[in-house]
Amino acid sequence: MKLLVINGPNLNFLGIREKGIYGSESYEGLVERLQEKAKQDGIELECFQNNGEGAIIDRIQKAYFDKTDGIIINPGAYAHYSIAIRDALASIEVPKIEVHISNVYKREEFRHKSVITPVCTGEILGLGLNGYFLAMDAMKELCK
Repeated sequence: MKLLVINGPNLNFLGIREKGIYGSESYEGLVERLQEKAKQDGIELECFQNNGEGAIIDRIQKAYFDKTDGIIINPGAYAHYSIAIRDALASIEVPKIEVHISNVYKREEFRHKSVITPVCTGEILGLGLNGYFLAMDAMKELCK
């Protein structure tokens, strides 16, 4: 199974920004742990992070051509307004899980709506970095 984890803007600043919300583990630490789990589970995993909307869209489109089996995406702030990322995800017919580290419904009102969720198979939020690992476990079932 081939999975792609996409992280949007500011996720490269995990462990630096708003530690009370996002925790103290670095982005590099998260990627390392995800790769360890993937190896244990026999999953080919690519982790991609970019702060730019266009680069994220390009990577989603590439997933079609490289035969990615499932996409886990934390679109960051793009979740709330990027119709372009939403449309790119809608064009790829593989399981997709949206992940948010914080519980967006306990935060500012503008974070309560995601334009990404309707084109995803599921959503995991508010469980910290564990949400990524839960999404990987769910993908093992969804991609059978």
